[in-house]
Amino acid sequence: MICRFRPLRPLVVSRRALTLVALLLGVLAPRAASAVQSAELYRTQAYFYGRFEARLQFAPGEGVVSSFFLWKDGSSSTTSWNELDFEKTNATCRLQTNIWTGSGTQSAEVDTPTFNICSGYHTYAFEWTPDYIAWFIDGSQIRKVTGASVTEYTQNASAGMAMHFNVWVGNSSFGGTLDPSILPVNQYIGWVQYSSYANGAFQPQWREEFSGATIPTAWAVGNWASPYNLSTHNPANVSFVDDVAVLSMTADSATGYTGTPPASDGGVSDAGGTSGSGQAGSTGQAGSSSGCSCDVGSPHGGGRAALALLLLAPVVRSRLRRRGRA
Repeated sequence: MICRFRPLRPLVVSRRALTLVALLLGVLAPRAASAVQSAELYRTQAYFYGRFEARLQFAPGEGVVSSFFLWKDGSSSTTSWNELDFEKTNATCRLQTNIWTGSGTQSAEVDTPTFNICSGYHTYAFEWTPDYIAWFIDGSQIRKVTGASVTEYTQNASAGMAMHFNVWVGNSSFGGTLDPSILPVNQYIGWVQYSSYANGAFQPQWREEFSGATIPTAWAVGNWASPYNLSTHNPANVSFVDDVAVLSMTADSATGYTGTPPASDGGVSDAGGTSGSGQAGSTGQAGSSSGCSCDVGSPHGGGRAALALLLLAPVVRSRLRRRGRA
């Protein structure tokens, strides 16, 4: 018997599939962030229910997103996503509040305080209880969510939520387009406090006043790309000066903070109060998605395109992260 081996045919890939691969590699593959260094500071421990509050001054500037938020570790648009936000955007220092309940659905509001959130310290707080989630500024409630959203949020955040602060580069869809000539800009944090919740009341558990010159115990700093990959969180841009934590956004060649931060004036805290003790403040307006999520639709490229997606799955998973964590 004579065995004949058929020569292998060359692999033929359609132009459409090659285009899809090129687009995915260009958009999703890791890229060097632009020449801007940003910052993130976060508490390493998560907490279930309670009041989460901080005395802070947001960073100014068009294209500068400055935030205080609660985050469930492991949140992702491909799994479940729990988050609560105070986010400053644009040169007008607009304030947006957000809730992600764990199902990938965002509810955003644009709120309008009577003061400039970038020019002085104010106390920002989240209250999370079995019955409601609320946002407060200086003890006054500006937003409250109840019902099914709270139930879903709680079910998906059973491991608790951790406090985060960051400053990073936005884009034309959210936060504005940055003019690097305005750098550096800084977010200042005077203190952070957590109060547990039980039997209708809040009980203070700890307060961090950043009295040392180094990262306090139970805190850490970020070192990953920011949401739009337009800046990279750099540990050198988190400083502790004169009892203030300073988060800086700088050029690549000018990291760190020099100077004297504005002194934190102490401010108010509702710690130890009863549930819902704040007075109603200004109401917000429903807003569109902040654009901070990264979602990839299903392309229609046939079998070869599907194969390209399969091969690129690890890359896709690595980029589908809002805050740089899986």
